[in-house]
Amino acid sequence: MGIRKQFLKSKPVCKVTFNIPETIGNGAAQAFLVGEFNAWSTSATPMKKMKNGGFKVTLDLETGRTYQFRYLIGESHWENDPDADASCPTPYEGSRNSVIQL
Repeated sequence: MGIRKQFLKSKPVCKVTFNIPETIGNGAAQAFLVGEFNAWSTSATPMKKMKNGGFKVTLDLETGRTYQFRYLIGESHWENDPDADASCPTPYEGSRNSVIQL
């Protein structure tokens, strides 16, 4: 996995690139980034499939905030990002969300 942050000096925004490596995304036809920034929509933020079988997407997110998120790979496989800044429990038994701090 991987998260890259690029803070903009001109405005309170950070360009955040979310990556799913080929070892996890390989074989899946699609992947989505799902989180607080898109009202937990499982279809609002599709990730681009890379030639190597991984996925990535870049979002402009407001700085000074934290966001919870997860990856939806295929139609039903959920993954957290081990490179996230933190994780937190969800209302669902035994489940956690990744957290990014900007």
